[in-house]
Amino acid sequence: MKTEEHIPNQQSISAGSVLRRRLKILQIGLSLFFALVCCRLLQIQVVESHKYRDIAQRQYQTTIDLPAARGTLYDRDNNILASNATFVSFAADPTLASDDARAIAARFSQLFGKPKQYYAEKLRSDSRFVWLERQVNSAFAKKIDRKKLEGIVLREEPKRLYFQDHLAGQLIGSTDIDNKGMAGLELMFEKELRGTDGYVILQRDGKGKARPTVDYPRVEPVNGHNITLTIDLWLQSIAEKELKKGVDQNKAEAGLVVMMQPRTGEVLALAQYPSVDPNHFGGSRQEDQKLRAVTDMFEPGSVFKIVTASAAFENKLIAPDRKFFAENGSYVVPVPGGKPRTIADTHKEGWITFRQAMELSSNIVMAKVSDIIGSERLYTMARNYGFGISTSVGYPGEVKGLLKKPVEWSGTSLNSIAYGYEIGVTPIQIAAAYSAVANGGVLMKPYLLKKETDANDEIVTETQPQPIRRVVSAETAKMMVDLFEGVVLRGTGKVAQIAGIRIAGKTGTSRKMVNGVYSANSHTASFVGFFPVEDPKYLCLVMMDVPGANMYTGGLASAPVFRAIAQQIVTSMQYAPSHPGTDSLGGKTIIAENAAVPAVRAQMPRVLPVLSGGPVVPDVRGCSVRRAVGILTAEKYQPVVNGSGIVMNQTPQSGQPAKAGMKVVLTCQPKVTPTLGVN
Repeated sequence: MKTEEHIPNQQSISAGSVLRRRLKILQIGLSLFFALVCCRLLQIQVVESHKYRDIAQRQYQTTIDLPAARGTLYDRDNNILASNATFVSFAADPTLASDDARAIAARFSQLFGKPKQYYAEKLRSDSRFVWLERQVNSAFAKKIDRKKLEGIVLREEPKRLYFQDHLAGQLIGSTDIDNKGMAGLELMFEKELRGTDGYVILQRDGKGKARPTVDYPRVEPVNGHNITLTIDLWLQSIAEKELKKGVDQNKAEAGLVVMMQPRTGEVLALAQYPSVDPNHFGGSRQEDQKLRAVTDMFEPGSVFKIVTASAAFENKLIAPDRKFFAENGSYVVPVPGGKPRTIADTHKEGWITFRQAMELSSNIVMAKVSDIIGSERLYTMARNYGFGISTSVGYPGEVKGLLKKPVEWSGTSLNSIAYGYEIGVTPIQIAAAYSAVANGGVLMKPYLLKKETDANDEIVTETQPQPIRRVVSAETAKMMVDLFEGVVLRGTGKVAQIAGIRIAGKTGTSRKMVNGVYSANSHTASFVGFFPVEDPKYLCLVMMDVPGANMYTGGLASAPVFRAIAQQIVTSMQYAPSHPGTDSLGGKTIIAENAAVPAVRAQMPRVLPVLSGGPVVPDVRGCSVRRAVGILTAEKYQPVVNGSGIVMNQTPQSGQPAKAGMKVVLTCQPKVTPTLGVN
């Protein structure tokens, strides 16, 4: 019996083995678990440490951009075309704002008139930063209590303002809501105007309040550079006023004006109608937003005869008094391998000189002369004048036109190109070509940038006149000027005459293609001229797009607009030597008695008292922003605008001693702000 008591129970042995196995499995499992934990810790703390450090930083740190002030656009006389005003923008951190989301949505809806749901949806975002309102009047900042509404972020932002309304709208272009150039000169000079944004890094403390961190110093923004253009606001204003009148009187679809200084290549005015307002650029028709003088090409018609005549004279193939038979207005030309074509003239003439052919704009004589010149010489002259090549004026979207090589010409091309068909040109190319003739045969590079200056008014870049090439000899250029003066004195450009002033110019009329066929009722009418002939200072091209049926020629539709523009310039130069600005082109002080003088030059200070023999700050309270800026700029002060609408206050106050170049800060509010009264 004792022996049996000491024999182990088989069941107990089996239970012990199971327990040991379970313990071993548990040990292995725990070991694997701890190994996985260690691997994960190694991954988080070593391999992906930067990733998780960034996540942690984003939870208690935030970066606030400090936008750079965009540079100012000036005309050649330092009149402001585009500058900045300070507005405020509201954003939110949805994580911090979650408890007050309903109150925030209700308050913003009350102030800005949008549905509560609009703001509520934004505040439900997973992002740590959402915009609620952008670039609103700074007065709204006092209407939102950020101490009671947790998570609201207030930022001051510069907004672009254009002080001349529609004046030079297509040329200036516009910026987007982030103040980045999106069209026109704003895009052309984006790099120079933009500047470099700064930033400051904030850390949240235990109470959730954001404070600057000592670990990351504040990086100040670098403001953009200022751009001074070659554009003359006074001439731009005259050109736009007279162009609009011309388009309306001729019932044309559109029109444009290009003005240049022939000796330098400076672009003095680029006018276009219909116009656009840069302050509401996106609201205008897309076809009106383009600056067609550089972005669109057209068949020039008779203004292209500058190339034909130049090629004939430069190669000494004909003389101005050589006679040609003008076929009494109808010339049938055989076409190899095709049907004969008929070239027609408006003036039905017999035997006439080449000079008379230019004055009467004879297509027939030009076609006959082109046969003498030949395709290679005609093509070379066109290229030398810059056709088929970009002018490199730098404006966004410039096209180079269309000039095929002679090997690509058809049997009709030589004659057609001679009087301005089967070729595509831009208005700026035409203006540059005629400027070359006015400049003694030297083609100058057109340019818009006069100088670039930094925030300290130090010159960064200054453009100098740049000759491209001599196109024709001085002798040929003189002969061409003589021909063009004859066009105005005796030919198709007689409407452009101004008593006592020698003007040279050329008319052009071309049919437009409609559905692949030249239309008898759709034309481009042009006149390009320069004056005074003895020392050309102004060149002006006027183009009308689809003028009315009875006034479709360049002589009838465009030459009168040229004359109206030139008349105001001439009148100001001769009869009123009291212009508030100095004309750097003619070296005279001028004023246009009957001209459409832009607001900046026309405005005078309301109050300009004298204190102890010196000037004082004028009173501009109650003025619109544009008027106030005009007054201050005219008196050589530097306006700084906060807000928009009407000037409510100014610093320094009126009557304080002043000096040229000093800053005057304007605090403005909209004319009507009904929502600001809501509490």
